[in-house]
Amino acid sequence: MMSVCFIRFRSYLNFQPIPFVVLTLVAVFLTGCGGDGNSKKPLVMFCAAGIKAPVSEIAKKYEEEYGVQVQLQYGGSGTLLSNVAVGTGDVYLAADSSYTDIAKGKGQIAETMPVAFMRAGLGVPKGNPKGLKSLDDLKRDGLKVGFANPDAASVGKFTKKILSKHGVWDEVKPTVLLPTVNELANALKLGTVDVVIVWDTIAAQYDEVDFVNVPEFDAEKKDVTIGVLTASKQATEALRFCRYLTAKDKGLPVFKKEGFDVVEGDAWALKPNILLFSGAMLRPAIQDTIKAFEKREGVTITPVFNGCGILVSQMKAGEKPDAYFSCDVKFMEMVQDRFLESTLVSANEMVILTEKGNPKGVKELTDLSKEGLRLGFAHAEKSALGFLTKYLLEKENLYKEVVDSGNIKMDSPTGDFLVNQVKTGSLDAVIVYKSNAMASQSTVDDYEIIGIDRPNAIAEQPYAVAKNSQHRYLLERFFNEVVSAKGKEKFMKHGFRWELDKAGDKKEK
Repeated sequence: MMSVCFIRFRSYLNFQPIPFVVLTLVAVFLTGCGGDGNSKKPLVMFCAAGIKAPVSEIAKKYEEEYGVQVQLQYGGSGTLLSNVAVGTGDVYLAADSSYTDIAKGKGQIAETMPVAFMRAGLGVPKGNPKGLKSLDDLKRDGLKVGFANPDAASVGKFTKKILSKHGVWDEVKPTVLLPTVNELANALKLGTVDVVIVWDTIAAQYDEVDFVNVPEFDAEKKDVTIGVLTASKQATEALRFCRYLTAKDKGLPVFKKEGFDVVEGDAWALKPNILLFSGAMLRPAIQDTIKAFEKREGVTITPVFNGCGILVSQMKAGEKPDAYFSCDVKFMEMVQDRFLESTLVSANEMVILTEKGNPKGVKELTDLSKEGLRLGFAHAEKSALGFLTKYLLEKENLYKEVVDSGNIKMDSPTGDFLVNQVKTGSLDAVIVYKSNAMASQSTVDDYEIIGIDRPNAIAEQPYAVAKNSQHRYLLERFFNEVVSAKGKEKFMKHGFRWELDKAGDKKEK
């Protein structure tokens, strides 16, 4: 098409003057001639041979819809690991997550997404003429058995694991040892062997093959996982294709049609728009992570930072964020019924902040009722900080005394506003989170941070994904970035205390 367009315009240009406006039109026309999207750089995908059927169909549909070609290279999951290690390609789809885990552990895969589940079992000729039902049947004299190579194919690796676990591996001498599960199924179809160990989804693709479930295999089904290679030069496009392949309204129905037991999956969107509610105190710890995640994933995250009391009120009034990062567990509990199980990430100490030099001599909570002190608190109903400040002073039997002193000159829905009031000299002291104080680049020069060493002077921050969100898996990946080594460093830099590892809540996604 492009060559035809070029010939037509070359003919025109040979016989006409070439004013600037014409050159501009030529450029636009030529762009239009090649503008079907097929000029985009192809994605290179390493795909387990046993998953060829659904993946080839999905890749074709993706190219038709978005003009991005997916060049598929098939092989055993183990064999393909060597391609991944070389550092070329964009996407790796393994029939067993142990392979993507290996690659991720070596830093060769950046993100992973679950796709489906498969079960291994006995593949036998139609009607199961030899009546094979168990692992022990594989030991029959004269039986021609086919296995996949444990070093090349995921089903081979799994076969060795299960048969070894149940004391059968050393007693069965396979007639053939083949590199892929597809070759095993073909060998059975051709009558080269009497029985093979294959995935249920592969057996379903052959009319000549019956699948026999075996309890030892059923107990440990394997998960199909797709990952974006760290070496990919087009990670955003690779992630977009992975989202398409794992979308419940795009790729997953194709897998289901081919007999796969699929995961729930996210809804498809070319550029998902995520609404994130977050306590204002978390802004300095997560705002850079949000921007980096948006850029890499090709998505939009709209964060709403505010006092958690206000955020909870908005949710109860009908707002439906995709995820909520709360200032404190108490404000998560108020709306927990709207969310999946929350995970505790960090903790934030409450401190007293005063001018540099502490001219009013505020050293502890009892000093907050000193005569003439201009004091600022967060609003007890609009923010977790205000709620916890009131709770802290009540537990110390100081709240009524401080209120009666008349020192409270201001309340605010967020702690960062209170910090600015000390900076401008409008207030002498405020109670804020340590992160509020640390967020100011001039804290060391302009303020005094006074610790409050009391049991209730701390907030704990949980994260949860909404039950009604259409992008749960995307939000799990976002969470993984928030709590990654880089993410944790941002929290620590701003005065947070890390609670995730202590709680043992971190999960591999």
